[in-house]
Amino acid sequence: MSKESVDVLVIGAGPSGCVSSSYLKKNGVNVKVVEKTKFPRLVVGESLIPRVMDHFDEAGLFPALDKMGFEKKLGARFLRGDEVCIFDFSNKFGEGWDWTWQVPRADFDNTLAQEVINKGIDLEFETEVIDIKFNGTDSITTVKNKDGETKEIHAKFVIDSSGYGRVLPRLLDLEKPSKLSPHSAIFSHVQDTHREEGEEGTLISFDIIETEVWLWVIPFSNGNTSVGIVGPTDYIEKLSENGDPTEALRKAISLSEYYVKRFGELDFLFEPRHLKDYSCSVKSLFGDGFALTGNASEFLDPVFSSGMAFATESGMLAAKLALRQLNGETINWQTEYSDYILYGVDVFTTYVKEWYTGNLQELFFHQPENPDVKKKICAVLAGYVWNKDNPFVKKHDTVIKNLANLIKLEKQHNHQS
Repeated sequence: MSKESVDVLVIGAGPSGCVSSSYLKKNGVNVKVVEKTKFPRLVVGESLIPRVMDHFDEAGLFPALDKMGFEKKLGARFLRGDEVCIFDFSNKFGEGWDWTWQVPRADFDNTLAQEVINKGIDLEFETEVIDIKFNGTDSITTVKNKDGETKEIHAKFVIDSSGYGRVLPRLLDLEKPSKLSPHSAIFSHVQDTHREEGEEGTLISFDIIETEVWLWVIPFSNGNTSVGIVGPTDYIEKLSENGDPTEALRKAISLSEYYVKRFGELDFLFEPRHLKDYSCSVKSLFGDGFALTGNASEFLDPVFSSGMAFATESGMLAAKLALRQLNGETINWQTEYSDYILYGVDVFTTYVKEWYTGNLQELFFHQPENPDVKKKICAVLAGYVWNKDNPFVKKHDTVIKNLANLIKLEKQHNHQS
């Protein structure tokens, strides 16, 4: 069996792994990336939020992405019957990017991976991690390529950015159930031949079918659009009696009065993908010689597009801390990594939970709008969930529920009057 040695091994070539490896390479670290699949490959997570732009910029990946001409995402629209709520990222609380992209992930991730290769990083596709052994912070990872050949990679640190593959959580028994109730999604792409001109044709939208059920619409610059349905697992499974994802997604689109004319008769560009009980968690985000990033650690829910923001946030932070550790510093991974990342996870978890209780929807659609409240919520939706100057971050566990209750009491009073 052949052997090689690196400073840092990154598992996974998605956005988190590309941010980690690019930052480390820029700082003179001998880094290697192994990726189980062959790119381009289809994955979900096509709607980004502005916080990710900070990480792509810092990692030196922004110019390559910007050249691709992906559809710009300036905000997001939420629909509930005749009610409309639009968030504009340029009108948010605090500093930060005021736009991002909505992207076909096959093209987006492939652009990232090729740019990583262009930077001189050793990236091996179709290479699967089958075993790992730790001796303190040093590790020996056994990988197998598409031809069935195995080799050992000796590393001083491992960053697991394997996404839904969740390599180290599986190998090291770190998986645990999510705190969120089980939800599932079905999605595909269509050639958006009925797309309207202007903002209506390009605006990302979430159409609420029921309190816990919503349709996503994500237009791309290539003329295609991603359409998906999200809801409690038992609801999603009842959309088709025989479990046919195509039938289920067609039924879901028919439930949207707003979008049935635009998408109802269009063919899907691939058989719709069914993502069942997608939320997941882990017992720990780190250990001696490794850190978990992105979906390899936590995945919440697609409703606020937080997945890639956590992927790149954790990927960048893990790389920075690994670099400092390699340079001889003692790192408190609990406080500097885990506590920090999990604070942001807790904030977004509150927003996801309060979305499905309906409380957050009360705030979104309340009229007349409160501009101050909307700005502060907008900053959270943009991914700036570590800015504790924002009371909707600092008091996330109470502020939404309390405001929603005030709105409900006001409605009740008006109704009785």
